[in-house]
Amino acid sequence: MHPVRTTPRPQTASVANTGLFETEQQPALALAAIGLFGLGLLGLVCGDFALLWQPVASWIPARTALAYLTGALECATALGLLFRATRHWAVRILFPGLILWQLLKVSDILAAPTVEGSYLSYGETAILLAGGWILFARLADLSPASPFSFVTSEKSVRLARIYLGLWIIPIGLSHIVYQDAAVHLIPMWLPNRAFFAWLTGLGQIASGLGLAFNVLPRAAAYAEAAQLWLYTLLLWVPAVLFGPNTDVQAVFGADHTRMPWTALLVTWFPAACALAVAHNIALRHPDRSA
Repeated sequence: MHPVRTTPRPQTASVANTGLFETEQQPALALAAIGLFGLGLLGLVCGDFALLWQPVASWIPARTALAYLTGALECATALGLLFRATRHWAVRILFPGLILWQLLKVSDILAAPTVEGSYLSYGETAILLAGGWILFARLADLSPASPFSFVTSEKSVRLARIYLGLWIIPIGLSHIVYQDAAVHLIPMWLPNRAFFAWLTGLGQIASGLGLAFNVLPRAAAYAEAAQLWLYTLLLWVPAVLFGPNTDVQAVFGADHTRMPWTALLVTWFPAACALAVAHNIALRHPDRSA
């Protein structure tokens, strides 16, 4: 019996991208844009950076003006991500910006290399950088002659995946090292919260190992994204709507306005970035040639 030959399906990407809005990399791109826009808007309202998640030293000259400029740039970049005509410029701004944001966390590791929290802090931003890296690789539309074209290669995409995997391991480890704080951040209505603190920590460690060592990497990335979205929906959305409960206040203080909004957005944005990484890990198909 002769094998059936099929005609390859025509590419539809160019048709899908003829509209006003960007349709590639969805829904991760739109969700990332919402998170980034929210952070920018919060920066403009408060005239400051994102608290401990965006640690710009107080001695920096014109710090307040820089905070307003950063907020405005984040809002403009977020809007640019949504439109096909501007998406390539938006990711060209976003990716270097996230590299700078990541570099702000290096001092934590240098100052306290034996403290697990230093690596937790770096890892939280590493999720953003991995997602921005992926979006740059897919949407920057660089010329092959560009000196940065290597960043858009498939090898670069794999490196972004490995980078994400390596740095979510210390995030998961922090649930175990700082178990008391982790328990406070587990919803109060769940039984045996210590168990869930361990479970979420071990889950993130497993996701990190899967991504770093290419063991079910797509499932690992989606699991990480799902966990971050659960944190967003179960912890920070209620904190914004009803105010942080006593457990959350025990970890982050009694700020009932700025802190919950900031925490919501700095969890939402990484969740969208983890989703972008997961979306760009190819499915493995069994070899049916036999």
